[in-house]
Amino acid sequence: MSEIDYEKLAEIELQKDEAEDTQSEQEETFVPPPHEDPGLNINHPYYDVARHGIIQLAGEDNSGRKVITFSCCRMPPSHQLNHTRLLEYLKYTLDQYVENDYTVVYFHYGLKSLNKPSLKWLQTAYKEFDRKYKKNLKALYVVHPTNFIKILWNIFKPLISHKFGKKITYLNYLSDLREHLKYDQLNIPQEVVRHDENLRGKQKGKLPPVVKVPPPRPPLPTQQFGVSLQYIKNKNKGELIPPVMKETVSYLKTKGLQVEGLFRRSASIQTIKDVQKLYNQGKSVNFDDYHDIHIPAVILKTFLRELPQPLLTFECYDHILGITSVESSLRVTRCKQIVQGLPEHNYVVLKYLICFLHMVSQESIYNRMTASSLACVFGLNLIWPSKGTASLSALVPLNLFTELLIDFYTNIFNSRTVPGEILP
Repeated sequence: MSEIDYEKLAEIELQKDEAEDTQSEQEETFVPPPHEDPGLNINHPYYDVARHGIIQLAGEDNSGRKVITFSCCRMPPSHQLNHTRLLEYLKYTLDQYVENDYTVVYFHYGLKSLNKPSLKWLQTAYKEFDRKYKKNLKALYVVHPTNFIKILWNIFKPLISHKFGKKITYLNYLSDLREHLKYDQLNIPQEVVRHDENLRGKQKGKLPPVVKVPPPRPPLPTQQFGVSLQYIKNKNKGELIPPVMKETVSYLKTKGLQVEGLFRRSASIQTIKDVQKLYNQGKSVNFDDYHDIHIPAVILKTFLRELPQPLLTFECYDHILGITSVESSLRVTRCKQIVQGLPEHNYVVLKYLICFLHMVSQESIYNRMTASSLACVFGLNLIWPSKGTASLSALVPLNLFTELLIDFYTNIFNSRTVPGEILP
């Protein structure tokens, strides 16, 4: 079958999908819902595309990799969206993460004849994403695939390597995402949620029963992950630095400072869970047994990410977002003011961590992890909003703030000393 025939067949299947959606959801006209990011600045270089919310940062997956979502239902009709700009914006977004492992979730529902890009555009897009984009993409989840997707696969099969093809996972229902990602961080469009409910209703003849979730167990006395800094301190004879942080930092300082790409790589999910379990049970962990320097690095990031409240606290979130509004020459001073206002325990732990990250950045000629690179990795592990996830537009100030902390560590932390504090 020729490419032209496949394209015609794809269009027919897309129209079938639309007819089914219209029948089940009584949609009469195509009106993409407005989705304005309140933090998006009108001076953003891709404001015309970004304002639709098609591409979003959605926290991290179970391995600590950044997750990017692409929602077709937020794409306006083709005459209202410059698809060349959309491609440029997608690359602009991914460029912030391609040096690290990352994951993409593609929500197919909402792609219609009126808003779909041309086949030529799709082919151009795939060719534009060279090895630097494909290498560190660890997983691509296609949610609610239809026959249209299968036909596209036949068209693109000659272009797609076997290795890349193995990264693609098709998921029929949103619930299938839970075993791979932090579902609550995904910020899934309501249209996609309703479509998923309709699909499940058709499958069962009725909506699925509510699954009873058992109440959470109280934390163990030796628990390290998912509990507050205060809890860990109380259970560890008043020690200010959590044992898991002290041990991972000590190990990495001794054996990892010159490892290229330190903190950029992910590790086996099962191994990370096993190490977390050992720590939570109060058992000793010998990282030499695992023969992978990236395991303690991932454990450190995971510890920070699973704190009930971010190390920089929810209260500081809006202050940190404002760092880009501060004159360049005054930003370090502003960082210092924000950090000085932290609760004592948070300050001590942050100082310990940033001191170590400053050491890592000093070895960047070997490990290629500059303060900027480390900020991209650690920014969202140190601060996140109290509700939902940080938007793409929030990443610039969050990462800038973290970069300043690392670069100007001595200046920012030199005027406040807490009794009992230690440094790496």
